[in-house]
Amino acid sequence: MNPKLIVAIALIAAAPVYAQAQKPSAAKVTAADVQKVVKLISGDKAKTQTYCDIGKLNEQIAEADEKKDAKKVDALADQIEALGKKLGPEYAALMDGLQDVDPDSADGKQIGSMFEPLDKLCAK
Repeated sequence: MNPKLIVAIALIAAAPVYAQAQKPSAAKVTAADVQKVVKLISGDKAKTQTYCDIGKLNEQIAEADEKKDAKKVDALADQIEALGKKLGPEYAALMDGLQDVDPDSADGKQIGSMFEPLDKLCAK
């Protein structure tokens, strides 16, 4: 997946997936936050597979969204929510924080590129 797609899909999926994790004032996502989550996921084979599964579902959401299939988008988002819980509270907090990041901004591009090591694990 390309970095812009990761951030964009995270924004699409994060709202319904992590609404429960929202706090009144979400902290700004930092590079250290992303590095921590990437390290946690890449260090655990089960979490890596879950992350890859979420990526596949996110691609399906993008396709369903293009076809204006809201019912399928909702069903896929529910599946992502269930999988996202397996990745832990750090992942949930990161996805929540990404809602405030513009994927086309310098920060958004930097954050997206930080997911590349995980995406390479998924490509295997």
